[in-house]
Amino acid sequence: MKLLNPRGFGMACAGGAVAIGMVVAGCANRVEGSASPNASDLAAYQTEAASSSAAATSSRRAAAQATAIADNCGQFPTTTGIGVTKYNDFVDAHDSNAPDYVAKRDSAAQTLEDAANTVESGVNAAKDTLPPDLAATFTEYVIAARALAGATRGMTYTAPVGALNDASRRVNDARNAVRDSCPKR
Repeated sequence: MKLLNPRGFGMACAGGAVAIGMVVAGCANRVEGSASPNASDLAAYQTEAASSSAAATSSRRAAAQATAIADNCGQFPTTTGIGVTKYNDFVDAHDSNAPDYVAKRDSAAQTLEDAANTVESGVNAAKDTLPPDLAATFTEYVIAARALAGATRGMTYTAPVGALNDASRRVNDARNAVRDSCPKR
């Protein structure tokens, strides 16, 4: 014979708990008035929250800028170095009246144009995260590389080289300016 029925005992305990809860709730006093925060505590909290939010925004902005600088400065030497190599191959072919002069001229012009497009894409992708002076330096390279590509395309064996030399100097100056503006690795 069982002394305690588990189901009945559980129901009795649950009923007792409900009854005690109703007694306790019925004895509670109600507080009159309206809830309002402590004004000085609220002002301090709002100031702290605004400061924290500004710091987080500033930190995100700095991280985005560092990434944009690293991305653009990191790719620049390789991207533009290929153009320099192809351009020098073209100059050598021009100076020696090489039979592959036209192919090297066209390859140099296209490679310079490709480098300008790649650098420009990087600056555009960075939007406003690049510092304005660095973005301007990259943009000057893009303009100079496109000018050199155009001058290169216009070269023949008998064409004067003054404009080509000027465009080449401008590209070299622009490359050096970017290298000087980018952080050292």
